[in-house]
Amino acid sequence: MSKAGLTTRRGSRRADWIDHDSMSHVLAALMPQNRLAVEIAMVTRLRISDVLNIKTEQIMPHNGAKSSPCRITVRQLKTGKSIRVYIPRELREQMLVIAGRKYVFEGRSDWRKHRTRQAIAKDLERARKILRIPRLVISAHTARKIWAVDRFKETGDLQKVQKELGHTDPTITAIYAMADTLTQRKLGRKLGG
Repeated sequence: MSKAGLTTRRGSRRADWIDHDSMSHVLAALMPQNRLAVEIAMVTRLRISDVLNIKTEQIMPHNGAKSSPCRITVRQLKTGKSIRVYIPRELREQMLVIAGRKYVFEGRSDWRKHRTRQAIAKDLERARKILRIPRLVISAHTARKIWAVDRFKETGDLQKVQKELGHTDPTITAIYAMADTLTQRKLGRKLGG
């Protein structure tokens, strides 16, 4: 027990990477709005807190172009830096359907607040248990690691991935870019790609 009377965390809670096939199963087990938030994190590299902080006005169509893709500028909550991200047409259309008055991912009890990270985390944990994935830590940050692995394989340029993720330490970027290898070592076997 810690001084606060809470039990101390055992083992690593660092998010693991999983392959796209496994992630599709996890996504299928999530509640629809939570699934959409994680899918957006996977294609934009945004942290889940930044996805949940997207305002409805940011994704509203201009000049009636409802089915077009969307580029938005997001001010990252963790770093304070602004980045420009692309949201594919299909995801934007889904966002428009669920968009609340202020935030796309409206809070459950107050429309003036966005959905919480904890709501996503609980749903991901529920999905992990349903799918009986005991040795992996699947969190919203798993989506960011999937993006990093894919981007590193696409470009082969660790510095470019570092810049796009907004990391100041190249070691952290290397951990993200090689998260697939680290997960395979953790499990002691080869995962699908």
